Amino acid sequence: MPLKSYISYSSESHFPLENLPYGVFSTVDDSTHRIGVAIGDKILDLKYSKNVFDYPLCEIFQQPSLQSLMASNKETWSQARKSIQSYLSIEHSENLKNGVFWDQNEVQMHLPTSIGGYTDFFSSYYHAYNCGTLLSPNKPIADNWRNMPVAYHGRTSSFRISGTPVVRPSGQYLKDGEVTFGPTEMLDYELEVAFFVGGTLNSLNEPIPISKASDYIFGMVLLNDWSARDVQLWESPFLGPFLSKNFITTISPWVVTMEALEEFKTDNFKQDPAPLKYLQHDIKYNFDIHLNASIYGPKSPQTHVICNSNYKYMYWTPIQQIAHHTVTGCDLKPGDLLSSGTISGPEENQRACLVERNLLGKKLIDLGDRKLKFFEDGDEVTISGFCQGNGYKIGFGNCVSKILPAK
Repeated sequence: MPLKSYISYSSESHFPLENLPYGVFSTVDDSTHRIGVAIGDKILDLKYSKNVFDYPLCEIFQQPSLQSLMASNKETWSQARKSIQSYLSIEHSENLKNGVFWDQNEVQMHLPTSIGGYTDFFSSYYHAYNCGTLLSPNKPIADNWRNMPVAYHGRTSSFRISGTPVVRPSGQYLKDGEVTFGPTEMLDYELEVAFFVGGTLNSLNEPIPISKASDYIFGMVLLNDWSARDVQLWESPFLGPFLSKNFITTISPWVVTMEALEEFKTDNFKQDPAPLKYLQHDIKYNFDIHLNASIYGPKSPQTHVICNSNYKYMYWTPIQQIAHHTVTGCDLKPGDLLSSGTISGPEENQRACLVERNLLGKKLIDLGDRKLKFFEDGDEVTISGFCQGNGYKIGFGNCVSKILPAK
């Protein structure tokens, strides 16, 4: 049976008592950044609410970001969740007068922490296969891809929270065989899920063994890895994408904890060949998270779903990603963000970026009232995700951006 809170919400809410994701927000009359937790369509203000935590947890939640909480440890994360869950449960309805609650639609959300490092993996088999088929049809999957979680490091300065507009970037690319400069004509999205690391992490030259890696995963967010495909195709040989992805990356505002996702672990993707020993694990660390993307814009009077996928199509697990990332001795820091890469499934409607569906711009995607190749100015793109429990959902909310013309 679902847990019950004195805050009312429907079974379709992304934020029941079983979830309790963290975010950072401010209000019109108080610009102070503070930590809140989502419950139904409300936010419990953890800075100003009374009697939620004992010391030292109360100090952590006076901070303007999640950095201190992320930097604590798994036991602290669990205790904080238990305290909040108890505070909001129907058995403690007297806290309605002790708690400070806000409507989610009346606050301004902010990045949950200052993101120190960002690594973008390429870990979905179907995405790798589909893209490989377009670019290298004779050998879609490279030999190294099945043996290690391939990734690249990215910048963090242009990370923005959901709701921030995307200004169409300009760059150089090939057009009709000539090098040209101008606004991208191939603006695309990538539906991803990323996780923040935390805890007392490794020092330089100390790899994190895969048996310990799960202790350092704080929680997950949705991520839209915006991409200018014409710029990407021109610039990628031989070091990969640069300007084609650095203009903005959008994340959802609510960080869903791993404890909230525990019930939704599912079988790991079958790996062939078996990975090297430092990447081997027996525990389940894949998740049944339903993912979707939709578009609404001037040429689409109704919202159209353009992708329905699932996190379970990840070939490499988060703990394999951490083990591989640190095997050289690279140290991670609390608040670093590691992303999945585009999460596509085996069916055409599960392809989680436009370039997979339009075959590198050669095919139009039929939306009924509109033929879509790449995004146009005025389009609003939303990605969302949830786990389906017994009578409740563990949701991520939405990650939304509207596209504005190039400057």
